[in-house]
Amino acid sequence: MADGYSGAAMAHHRVRPGTRVRLGRIDPADTGKHTDEAAARAKLGRDIARLTQLQDVLYAERRHAVLVVLEVVPFKVPTEEEAEHDFLWRVHRAAPRRGHITIFNRDVLVPRVHRTVPRAILRRRYEQINDFERILAENDTLIVKFFLHISKGEQRRRLGERLADPAKYWKFSPGDVKERALWNRYLTAYEKLLARCSTPHAPWYVIPADHKWHRNLAVASRLVDALEGLGSRYPPPALSPAQARRLRGALGSG
Repeated sequence: MADGYSGAAMAHHRVRPGTRVRLGRIDPADTGKHTDEAAARAKLGRDIARLTQLQDVLYAERRHAVLVVLEVVPFKVPTEEEAEHDFLWRVHRAAPRRGHITIFNRDVLVPRVHRTVPRAILRRRYEQINDFERILAENDTLIVKFFLHISKGEQRRRLGERLADPAKYWKFSPGDVKERALWNRYLTAYEKLLARCSTPHAPWYVIPADHKWHRNLAVASRLVDALEGLGSRYPPPALSPAQARRLRGALGSG
């Protein structure tokens, strides 16, 4: 069991269904009880090792799938084929198979922020997201969603680092500056999304993310807890010990 971010500690970050969210009241630089970065990195290493084990069992058992949602991993612009379907079509196509872990984001926010979709349709989309996630959960998909909460100042610092280092130019898009001007709109959009789409079967967690080491530790620890909660087991061996010995003998030494 992961320590530090299991049980009540992560409950502090979990958005309760129907709760009004005020991101401005949550400190993006908060690290909770983790004040020692070196100790946190050591624990992160243990959590990553444990996740590797849990993923191996998940794959072997092939009873559950795991969907991890991060708000910082965007889908590309829809293809012509994708644009001709409902807005969740390409998301459903990317949903994980049993035994697999998939990571993707919410791009429902872009039309809200840029006001390209009527509000009535957006409200309907929140309900459709909840219905979609419920269907996945009822079909053995574990869903864990993380909002990585950074401050405007920290975002500016990170963008500045990219512009100061030619080796990081590939990470930068001129559109990043344009979107930054819409910061308050994005915050409002995220607050609505978190409030309306955090459910018992697909909860959102608000993770203070100004410190990357804290962000990584919080996410990894929660995932360890979540995967351990599945109770996955390796399937029964297909061979008996005696059969395995005979086969090893048949292989010979050459």
